[in-house]
Amino acid sequence: VLTAPPSTVPTAPASTAPPVPTAPAVLTAPASPTSTVPTASTAAAGAPLQYGAAGATPAAEAVDSAGLFPEGYLVVSCAGQVHAFGAAVAAGSPPVRLVGPSVVGLAATPSGQGYWVVDERGGVTTFGDASFFGALADRALARPIVGMAATPSGGGYWLVASDGGLFAFGDADFFGSTGGMTLNRPIVGMAATPSGGGYWLVASDGGLFAFGDATFAGSTGAMTLTKSIVGIAVTPTGLGYWLLASDGGIFAFGDADFLGSAAA
Repeated sequence: VLTAPPSTVPTAPASTAPPVPTAPAVLTAPASPTSTVPTASTAAAGAPLQYGAAGATPAAEAVDSAGLFPEGYLVVSCAGQVHAFGAAVAAGSPPVRLVGPSVVGLAATPSGQGYWVVDERGGVTTFGDASFFGALADRALARPIVGMAATPSGGGYWLVASDGGLFAFGDADFFGSTGGMTLNRPIVGMAATPSGGGYWLVASDGGLFAFGDATFAGSTGAMTLTKSIVGIAVTPTGLGYWLLASDGGIFAFGDADFLGSAAA
């Protein structure tokens, strides 16, 4: 997949909506390490390291790609099963959900020794050294939660809904949202800047909305995509990002390099 050229879509203006107050606490699930970390392997010299996959488990809905594990990663399924690969540490999983709200996101703590898991109703479960700062499970939401991002300090996090409504907890600041805008396509994910002073929201058509100190480096909003965008990952500098499509297509912007994709 060729890197898409930068879009001329301007950065969305910050919303004037007031910060959302912290919701009442929910019980934190106890940690129960279960995963066995496989050994990394390479297909050929210079090939990317392959640490494993969730295999026959439910399809992965969220991957923590904040660069916290240079030699591994975490994958969470829509049923809430957390799998660790490489050097990543699995500190536990929520109870397996055969019915009820689907898990839609995961964010790791700065130490890599814990993480938060969020479901579509805004329920947040903590594991390892992750602290609970609030949730939305007891509130009536206009649209379901689709993702989350943690602050660099690990002292807070953001939850984002499919309409772009943004909910900040702990030391996470509210910099704006698309909750009051008419979107062409729903929001499917978010990512925070390395400073924690801003964030990006991405829609399923690849439309990109930057808030705070997040820089707009381009989008696929004006392109005709084969498959919808499902996620975003940011470079360590915060000056670029990758958009991931449901067929494995990758679109790189800013200082993000295109290193290949899984698209057929």
